[in-house]
Amino acid sequence: MNTPTADRLHAIIAEQAMLEPSQITNDATPEDLGIDSLGLVEAIFAIEEEFDISIPFNANEPEKSDFDMSSIGSIVAAVEKLISEKAA
Repeated sequence: MNTPTADRLHAIIAEQAMLEPSQITNDATPEDLGIDSLGLVEAIFAIEEEFDISIPFNANEPEKSDFDMSSIGSIVAAVEKLISEKAA
């Protein structure tokens, strides 16, 4: 079962991938969904705007950031962490 945050993220990712939100799974990678680096940057901007958070500028470099973008599920977890940190 998805959280409201996951559902909103799936909608954002689906828009970038030109898919239906129901086609987005947490185990899919951005590459699996046909999202290239530019699409990923656009998705990051949309996520930041939707949730009023700031994603680290080096999020696409896993060795330099704790924001994991390797799968949709890891993006969901990282965004939920940023949201909770902002609320604290």
